[in-house]
Amino acid sequence: MNLNENDKNRIIELIKAGEKLPKEYIYKLFADEEDVFLFWNGRKEDTTNIALPFHSIEHIDEPRKEKDKVQASMFETDFRGRQLKGWTNKLIWGDNKLILSSLANGPMRAEIEKEGGLKLIYIDPPFAVGADFGFNIEIGGETAEKKQSIIEEIAYRDTWGKGISSYLSMMYERLKLMYNLLAEDGSIYVHCDWRVVSQLRLLLNDIFGSENFINHIAYCYTGPTNQKRNFPRKHDHILLFGKGDKRIFNPDEIRVPFVKSTKTGGKTALTGRKDDAFLDALDEKGKIIEDWWTDIPDLGKVHSEDVNYPTQKVTKLLERIIKASSNEGDLIADFFCGSGTTAAVAEKLGRKWITTDLGRFSVHTARKRLIGVQRELQESGKDFRAFELLNLGKYERQFFMDDLTNGKRKAKEDLYVDLILEAYKAKRIDGHATLHGSKAGRFVHVGPLDVPVTQSRLMDIFEECRTKLYTHVDVLGFEFEMGLTPQFIQELKEKGVSVTLKYIPKDVFDKRAVEKGQVKFFDVAYLNTKEKVKGKSITIELTDFVTHYTQDDIEELQQSMRAGSKVVIEDGQIFKIEKDKNGIITRTVLTKNWFDWIDYWAIDFNYEDKKEIIKVKNDKGETEEKWSGNYLFENEWQSFRTKKTPTLEFSSIAHEYKKTGKYKVMVKVVDILGIDTSKIIEVNI
Repeated sequence: MNLNENDKNRIIELIKAGEKLPKEYIYKLFADEEDVFLFWNGRKEDTTNIALPFHSIEHIDEPRKEKDKVQASMFETDFRGRQLKGWTNKLIWGDNKLILSSLANGPMRAEIEKEGGLKLIYIDPPFAVGADFGFNIEIGGETAEKKQSIIEEIAYRDTWGKGISSYLSMMYERLKLMYNLLAEDGSIYVHCDWRVVSQLRLLLNDIFGSENFINHIAYCYTGPTNQKRNFPRKHDHILLFGKGDKRIFNPDEIRVPFVKSTKTGGKTALTGRKDDAFLDALDEKGKIIEDWWTDIPDLGKVHSEDVNYPTQKVTKLLERIIKASSNEGDLIADFFCGSGTTAAVAEKLGRKWITTDLGRFSVHTARKRLIGVQRELQESGKDFRAFELLNLGKYERQFFMDDLTNGKRKAKEDLYVDLILEAYKAKRIDGHATLHGSKAGRFVHVGPLDVPVTQSRLMDIFEECRTKLYTHVDVLGFEFEMGLTPQFIQELKEKGVSVTLKYIPKDVFDKRAVEKGQVKFFDVAYLNTKEKVKGKSITIELTDFVTHYTQDDIEELQQSMRAGSKVVIEDGQIFKIEKDKNGIITRTVLTKNWFDWIDYWAIDFNYEDKKEIIKVKNDKGETEEKWSGNYLFENEWQSFRTKKTPTLEFSSIAHEYKKTGKYKVMVKVVDILGIDTSKIIEVNI
């Protein structure tokens, strides 16, 4: 250390007094390590090393069965088999810090290494303005805004709450985890704009080493502008770094035609040579594009690709990057997936992929888009891979609680119940076996943190309520057992206890959101179907869907709004509220039919035939396989809305079973807000 005795004594005095160290002392402390030290408020060298198991939400082995292919499938040994065996692509919903840590430190690391490691990472992280997870819903000729959830808002509020330093801390840890996962011959492309490019360049230098900096690419585009105080900003930045000097680069895969002059001797003007044979060969091969890209239009000029996602990138951009820095069969990743462009292009180019995002709408958009790619490849007779939709599920919630309580079980349980009751604005009560609180004349049960609320749990609640002559109870849960039907709830009501099921939002884990009353619980949605069984075949028809989703308070809005109109969502309805200059308010219901809410639905015709097996590491660091208690949802048939095809099919094709017997059919609906609702149907074939 470049410190004299006076410096040392002064630093000790400042630390004892709890005062800040002048920057000159900080730099002196590290003077012997580096000539230039990258430092910001909050920098930490440690990265998260948690390894949480991944929970399977859905498997998409085939895009769907069409009528003319069903009969042929009966003679196959496994008519749900994947086109390509081996690696299953991963679409993961959740915090990418925990996902990256679990990939790097958990059992899936071995699967990644078996595929040769991650050869390419492309990310388009949020810029200095943060990220808006809200999105627009077109309904009844109007546009409703689905606001971002509090958990999404807080993730990026925390990112920017302390300015650029908090953004650097967020990106630094994630980039270090990505470096850990990247193969020795791998590359990373970081897409950003003018706001943070200089800071990200320094971070990447620090993590990857300045010697592994390859290119600073300018992705240029044009368009109208009304700038009067500066030159219009019409390019993004893409920073390319390698893990080492063995990185993959395929120049012949990304050549573009030479642009020749129309003047006499144009070829000579281009190269300074007069060797026509050489120039003709050169022209035929094309040139390697420079580090300024002007030949890729932005999405505004490629309307056919638009999936109505605000930060969507064009496929041509990702095609160039993927072809340049990976080979067919390689594994690539995008940890800020947005609309899923990276994965969609990777699938078409024969690459394997992992992609993740925190936003529910992002993941749902990507799911539909990737099924569309599967359909396209299948229709053209090309191979495609299965993909699975994963999250950290209950394990992520356990991590939050362990973090809050340092792993103390009893404290964790008490804190958990108190936290949920506070968010629900209910009072804690004692002396009950199944009830935890009360609110406005109703009793409250807080469902478990790590397992779904089951029918047997509801029966225990019902029995206690009936014994104590309680008639109303709210049951709060993160998840509810599949197959909890409205009929069962109605039976409990007829026996004297009105039970209301409500989802606990992830937002409850943010103290500020709870204190501000921003956390909104909403009733569980339900769906109805009609089953038509004929011989060994079954057809499922979707007949009804009811939701009570709420994100706005109409009464409060009407009082505060000025003259004009606003589209709001309350208690399962979307309204247009209009207020004229005289203060007269009119309401128009935009969701006139139940199917206005449906964006996507899918069927597993033989649910519970495949158990969900998760991989976890034991105390010895060995990988063990365990049954999670859940089953895999095998997506065999689906219908969903797209911008090009906004209509839905409400009846499936006839599914043929090989054998007679009892089966469970699972139907899954995803509404226009991206929220899942499921139902299990028992059938006799």
